[in-house]
Amino acid sequence: YFCRMASSMEVYKCSLPAAAKQHAAEYLHEQEERRSVDICQILDWLQTQPHLHARCEPVNVVRFLRGCKFDLEKTKRKLSNYYELRAHCPEWFRQRDPCLPEIQELLRLGVFLPLRHRDSHGRLVVLIRAAAHNPKKHLQSDVFKVGKMTLELALEEDETISVFGVAAVFDLSGVTLGHAMQLPPHVVKKAVHAWQDCYPVRTKSLDFVNAPPYVNVVLNIFRRFMTEKLRQRVHVHGRNLASLHTVVAPELLPREYGGTNGTLQDLIDYWQHHVTEKREWFLQDEKYTATIK
Repeated sequence: YFCRMASSMEVYKCSLPAAAKQHAAEYLHEQEERRSVDICQILDWLQTQPHLHARCEPVNVVRFLRGCKFDLEKTKRKLSNYYELRAHCPEWFRQRDPCLPEIQELLRLGVFLPLRHRDSHGRLVVLIRAAAHNPKKHLQSDVFKVGKMTLELALEEDETISVFGVAAVFDLSGVTLGHAMQLPPHVVKKAVHAWQDCYPVRTKSLDFVNAPPYVNVVLNIFRRFMTEKLRQRVHVHGRNLASLHTVVAPELLPREYGGTNGTLQDLIDYWQHHVTEKREWFLQDEKYTATIK
């Protein structure tokens, strides 16, 4: 599992378009002339952390550097957190074979759907259909697993996500007490820890649509574990699609959300097919984790 020594590492090739490069320089402190040195420093540090079986491709290291605005100490913490999370939460990170029936079923339901086009800020918009599954039948841990698999594949395939971040839209239509019961405080705490402290991508906004009147009861549990900065990024919309359209342009959304970009089923079919065809990648990726002391 060990990384190759930084001196012999494959050179990072930046695939960012000009606007993303400019944004990374301006907001993330990414300097082309320093970037290779920073990558080397992190790779050298990983050599001293044998319990972290990390992916050592430079592009993966750069994602974490960007997620921490090129602060090396924060990057080390986030890398440790991420691989330790993978070790401590086998229910999210083991058996990620997309062909398993329980995974296929949740892909078919469309519980986690990145939109196909970026928003006007360059961000990846993810539609999270929090109540698409049946809580009597599906495990919440499998719902999280499918979400993480899909997000990781999107991150792998589009480097701009590590620059501009993610805007999450939670659709709460059809949410029941059964769904809420699947999210006791210890699970919520772990989920918030994963977004805030582990993943190499910044969450720029959390918008809740089709929210029931009692939504704040559940949301307050989430808020309790959030940093002040993330709390400020939470917005609750009622059942008013016009309110959603002030956040996500209709041309990005499927018809069911008042949009003009195909149907919800088109989006579901795309991600079910795409995640499934990357089966080998997921099976290979499972070995990257931490050895728990």
